[in-house]
Amino acid sequence: MYGQEQNIREQILEQYSADVEKLLRYLPWLKKSTGDTVESFYEGDEETKGTLLKIPVFDSTLLSFVKDAEKTQFVTKNYPYVYTRNRIRSHEDERRLMRTARIQDIDLFKGIISKYVLEGKRRPAAWRDAVEEAVFTTALECLNELFFGKGVQQPE
Repeated sequence: MYGQEQNIREQILEQYSADVEKLLRYLPWLKKSTGDTVESFYEGDEETKGTLLKIPVFDSTLLSFVKDAEKTQFVTKNYPYVYTRNRIRSHEDERRLMRTARIQDIDLFKGIISKYVLEGKRRPAAWRDAVEEAVFTTALECLNELFFGKGVQQPE
């Protein structure tokens, strides 16, 4: 039994390590930005101000993170299943489950990251929520610990 569990762990490490390293580059920025607003609104120039819709403009680092995340195995369209199976209803549920997850629970991280990356494409406020509520930060900190050891920060 232990040998099989160890084999699964090694397969997960091999399959996802490169993607985790790619996303960990954004951890310092995400930590710094937690609780801050990562969007502003473009209202047009002086002539058109007040007559146009306000258009959200997001921090370029956040947009780069989303773009890189989309290229990883951490984004899957089946994320609602993770939320249903784990009865996730709040940001606190997400953070609590990630903090207690084992490496074998990689689908939990995939589901949570996917929710915000994909929903942000149709409702950009989802990206802002994930940063402000430290969902992305918690996910990356937990993945860093699971993949590379407690307190070990990957080189940037």
